[in-house]
Amino acid sequence: MDSFWKFTSSAVFAATVVTTIGYGNMSPSTTAGQIFCVFFALFGIPLNMVVLNRVGKYMLAIERNACDFIQRKINHRKLSRFMVHLLSYVTGVALFFVMPMMVFKQHEGWTYSQAIYYCFISLSTIGFGDYVADSNPEQSYPDWYSVLMASWIFFGLAWLALVINHSIDILERVNNYLKHWWSPKEPDTESGEEIKDPPVDV
Repeated sequence: MDSFWKFTSSAVFAATVVTTIGYGNMSPSTTAGQIFCVFFALFGIPLNMVVLNRVGKYMLAIERNACDFIQRKINHRKLSRFMVHLLSYVTGVALFFVMPMMVFKQHEGWTYSQAIYYCFISLSTIGFGDYVADSNPEQSYPDWYSVLMASWIFFGLAWLALVINHSIDILERVNNYLKHWWSPKEPDTESGEEIKDPPVDV
């Protein structure tokens, strides 16, 4: 494992630390390395969350601009939002699941199911460590492979955070709709105003 502490693999290790994935296939063995890793994670994890939040806001701003552009063309707000969200989901799935799945299958020798499983476990920050890319000492990896992995993890987490925000927004809208649907209404049949109790003399 000592021979695997290259610049590229160390960059992937740093990415897994600040994103809290923590596969466990690589870890510092010296006291100095462990102390440095503690402080690196202590400052790196919050900073990474700030950066991911900022990248997610940029992605959201791009979506809103695209939504406004489509809305001006078709003059339909709900349809434009649906089209932009659908395009965002499909593009994200293609970039962060389908394409990495094919790359991992080619360079790691995994099956499609193993590759898609690894993509989900990584981007969800579960990080079991049963499948870890760029960690087979018998495999020869190109230098760009580790850089691509670190970029995939970073931007994939930002996209996943955007999807989670969209999902929360959808659930809140469904909840408000159900509350509005099931809430009892007692309007006055003639005036449409709610019936109030008459005042009581004391």
